[in-house]
Parts: sequence; C-alpha cells; structure tokens
Amino acid sequence: MKIIADEWPIVKGDYIVGDPKSRIAVVTLASHINSLPQAALWGSSKTENLGVEKIVVNIISNSNIRYVLICGTESRGHLAGHSLLAIHENGIDEQGRIINSEGAIPFIENISREAVRRFQQQVILLDRIGLIDPREILKLVNKYKNEGEAYPDEPMVVCSQKKRQSTFTVPTSGDIIISEEFVMDTAAGIIYQAETL
Repeated sequence: MKIIADEWPIVKGDYIVGDPKSRIAVVTLASHINSLPQAALWGSSKTENLGVEKIVVNIISNSNIRYVLICGTESRGHLAGHSLLAIHENGIDEQGRIINSEGAIPFIENISREAVRRFQQQVILLDRIGLIDPREILKLVNKYKNEGEAYPDEPMVVCSQKKRQSTFTVPTSGDIIISEEFVMDTAAGIIYQAETL
C-alpha cells in the first residue's frame, strides 16, 4: 500500500520538509522557529483560509502524519491556529465556512468536505498555541515522531483549483480603471470601453 503521495508535499508553501516518515508535522503560525528534521513538515501558517487549506492538503497526502503540533504566536485578525482547530473539530458548512472559526475570512474554497473529513480522521491536533520555546517543541516532536502507525488508508491527493490567469491589459486612456473592459475619465465623468495597447 502506498503511504506517501507522489511528488509530496502536494502544494507549495512556507515550510521545510523533514522526515516524510515522521508521524508529526509542526505549524508555527506567525512565528519563525528553526525547524527540526525529525518532523515531516515544519512551517508557518498566517491565514485562516489558504494557509489552512495547504496544511490539510499536505497532511492528507502523507498517511504517515498522525499528529500536528500547532505552536508559535497566533496571526492577528486571521487566527490561523484557531481556524485550524475549528476545522478539525467542526468541519466546514455548505458554503465552505469553517464552522465556529473566529478568523476574518474563514472560507475554504479549494478542497472538499471529504478532504476535511479525512484530515479530521487522520490526525490529532496538539494545541500549543503560544509555545515558542525550542526545547519544549523539540520534546513534543521527539515524543510523537514515531508514535503509532500510519493512517490505514492510502494518501488522499487533492489538487487545489488553479487560479484563473488574468487577461487584463493596460488601458491607454482614462484615469480610473473600473474593470478589464471599462475605464473612467473623472474630469469628463464618462465611463467608456478601455483601449488596449
């Protein structure tokens, strides 16, 4: 049985890959804390939407990971750590909102409820938000790096939707751009179709 997806980690982000066979990943929220090679993944997450999505996608695509240590300082307003705890405990609603998240924009747009359920089942979150002491973090990583067995199902690979490439061209006249097609001449008070280069 396959344990780790091909080309893992699946999505790029602000993290370092350590030992893909490790049972623990570390999320340092808004803090920069030197990484430990004993963790499968180690990195920050400052947002309650794309940051959380990347964590979920990369975790469920490696069945070895059974624990996620959430440490470091919470990101102001975004509350990425709180949102990660909320998605794990409560999931997302039909609109993709993380249930009971207090983050500013806690909407998951690129992964399914099925992927969220897999995340909920696969890992245990270790809530140590605020912990920045490297020695304490090392103790936790060493405690969990070989704890238990890999998740019994094969990795779940979720490809996030590709962002639409902008086809915007720079208009040659008008002093306010309204959209890709229209500009406004504020002196004349006229909105008209943009001329392109």
